[in-house]
Amino acid sequence: MARPYHHGDLRAALLSTAVEMITEHGTAQLSLRELARRAGVSHAAPRHHFGDKPGLFTALAAEGQQLLTAQLLAAAPDLREMGVRYVEFAVRHPGHFEVMQRPEVCRAEDPDLRAARAATARALRAGLPGGLGEAEADRAALAAWSLAHGFATLALSGSLPSRVGDTAEAFREIADLLAVRR
Repeated sequence: MARPYHHGDLRAALLSTAVEMITEHGTAQLSLRELARRAGVSHAAPRHHFGDKPGLFTALAAEGQQLLTAQLLAAAPDLREMGVRYVEFAVRHPGHFEVMQRPEVCRAEDPDLRAARAATARALRAGLPGGLGEAEADRAALAAWSLAHGFATLALSGSLPSRVGDTAEAFREIADLLAVRR
């Protein structure tokens, strides 16, 4: 349970508490009133900062995209390691990851969210081989994202075989198996 809020950055405290709640119970169970109670603030505080649940989820998705972008760029231009970082992000930040993958709970037109998503897309492209045309780069980026996202989703849902072990290392091995050798 989160410590009651006493001073500092209330917005950050609310986002942190919301991530904990989503990780525990998912987005459907989150209420702004319970968020305020757990954060130790007035019931009006979340509405003051985010307006409503979609506003809160939009802020969380933008924050998650920013965190993910930083992880991807730290591994660029190694596309395989970027995939490993994607999987690690999903496993370490399941609350953010859930909201980021649920566009219906967010405000897609929000400028901060749009900018954060665009930055993540640019980061992913930093790992693609040079010399690709626009259409080919689009397909390659989609293929790389699909592989990492699918593996991360399987890991989070508990659908990977127990023998897989460490998810990051397992993803690295799978990416190596699928790598085209020239």
